[in-house]
Amino acid sequence: MTHKDPKQYPVLRNLQYSPIKQGEDQFIVLWDPTGLSQEKLVLPMNYFFIVQHFDGDHSLPEIGALYLKRFGEFLVPNKVEQLVTDLDDKLFLEGPRTETSRRLALDTYRHAQYRAATFAGKSYESEGPKLHAQLQSFFKSKEGPEAKASENQGKPIKGLVAPTYDLKQAGPIYAWAYKELEEAEQPDTFVVIGTAHSGLGQLFALTDKSFDTPLGVIEVDRDVTEHLKKLLPACWDEELAHLHEHAIEFQLPFLQHVRTAKKAFRIVPILSSFSADSLRDPRVRADIEIFVGALREGLAVAQKPYCVVAGAELAHVGMRYGDAAPPTDFSFHRCMQQDMAMLKHVENRDPEEFAKFIQQEGDQRRISGFSPIYTLLRLIDAEKGQVLRYDRGITDQYNSTVTYASMAFF
Repeated sequence: MTHKDPKQYPVLRNLQYSPIKQGEDQFIVLWDPTGLSQEKLVLPMNYFFIVQHFDGDHSLPEIGALYLKRFGEFLVPNKVEQLVTDLDDKLFLEGPRTETSRRLALDTYRHAQYRAATFAGKSYESEGPKLHAQLQSFFKSKEGPEAKASENQGKPIKGLVAPTYDLKQAGPIYAWAYKELEEAEQPDTFVVIGTAHSGLGQLFALTDKSFDTPLGVIEVDRDVTEHLKKLLPACWDEELAHLHEHAIEFQLPFLQHVRTAKKAFRIVPILSSFSADSLRDPRVRADIEIFVGALREGLAVAQKPYCVVAGAELAHVGMRYGDAAPPTDFSFHRCMQQDMAMLKHVENRDPEEFAKFIQQEGDQRRISGFSPIYTLLRLIDAEKGQVLRYDRGITDQYNSTVTYASMAFF
């Protein structure tokens, strides 16, 4: 097998991007969702065209030919070579520099005492008393849950779906789910499954780090994680994905807030990344079966009653997510109707119909929370599910939109 020169066949990492507007000009900002690089890069649209072809299959001369065809002008070689150098310096390209940084970061993470509260002071308050007050304000907000008791009060809770959107904006929607938990009969082990927004090389990533928050340290349930480490060693290969992923972190202050008067609880933190369409592959299904079976076995051996919390968003529509134009009021209303039809299958605790719904629409709306919700449905034994609240967030100047919901299962 011949290895291509990465300087001539550069490979862009799995970065996130967003369109921004400055006056009449449009640019694209790139950043690394894994946090391995803390840099951001703003590119004019013609340079964004170039980096979109950094896939390891196109050489720089081939990209120059495509650029000439697209823009009608020659791409100066030293400029594109400088672009490659700049991207490599920022750890935006796959290659030796990025791999070395990745190994160092993983080693540092594994030697750390806790998984730090990465987003404290950014997405939520960083001091304990202020955070409790902030969380309480979400419950009392006019968008938050009503003061009257839940109809499920005192019943054993089996699962929750909550957003992963920034707490400052979506906090009241989280509160709908966590009020149900607050008033329910609760276990002391929570399986917290979050969307791996930066993607994974495999389906699931585990960690046995305890999680620090401004409200204190949450211990991992080591009876369960040690069992999983024996059965699923490969799921620890991407442990570093937990370091800068917010999907689990955003659930933890809410768990602590509603458990204040109860004894300490433990978590089993899991990141997941697979699509509804991938379930057409028998190998993917087999890997999911193995994982779910091992997790069920670990919980049973440890004799742990548990509640599954899925940190998951729904649709992603607009230019930031690859659509040609911003969403309109009509297209959002249509998206909401599709979301509610899709969530009906989740309420019915039917993971296969949930997957089939997304497959049939070709995942046009990019349901990022599919894998945590699907896994939750495979793990819980519930009699009913309910959508408690639904909302959306606007993510850029072009009205790109993310939808999310809170749900509870009993």
